[in-house]
Amino acid sequence: MSLSVKDLEKIQAAYPDYRMELVNGDIVVMSPSGYESEEVGTEFAALLRNWVRPRKLGRVAGSSAGFRLPNTDLRAPDVSFVRADRLKRSTEDYAELVPDLVVEVKSKTDSLDKLRQKIQEFISLGTQIGILIDPRTRTMEVYRSSEKVVLQDGDVLTLPDLLPGWEVVISDVWSPIFE
Repeated sequence: MSLSVKDLEKIQAAYPDYRMELVNGDIVVMSPSGYESEEVGTEFAALLRNWVRPRKLGRVAGSSAGFRLPNTDLRAPDVSFVRADRLKRSTEDYAELVPDLVVEVKSKTDSLDKLRQKIQEFISLGTQIGILIDPRTRTMEVYRSSEKVVLQDGDVLTLPDLLPGWEVVISDVWSPIFE
């Protein structure tokens, strides 16, 4: 049985404490992230938002922001960016568009293959750039429609085609150690 976004909304109303996505007509219940992966995702989102907001370039959202995609899926990347000209006003409902940038952060229970598939799905639907962050290996896989680049400590992430001038030192996103 293939479910719709309306079916998902009914289930979410009955179980508001669960994060869910709709993928190929099936509901996927999202488990909570590990602390480190959430901290890394929050840091990445903060660095992105602190660049985007003062320049009025668009919107940055976290892992609870859902996107109604053209293929009828409802997905929620860990971090997303939508250019201002594509979403002039925020919406109370799900955004009915494909974000320009999606970021997934691997938690200890996540499958790298499934995260890569999710990013590729977004890219096939029109997302310009997808980033997979793996705190355990301290790497970022940066995907565009025809290429993949792997960055690690010592590298700098730049996205000149989407966010000219924005730079992130890879080692700046990892969880700090306080000793």
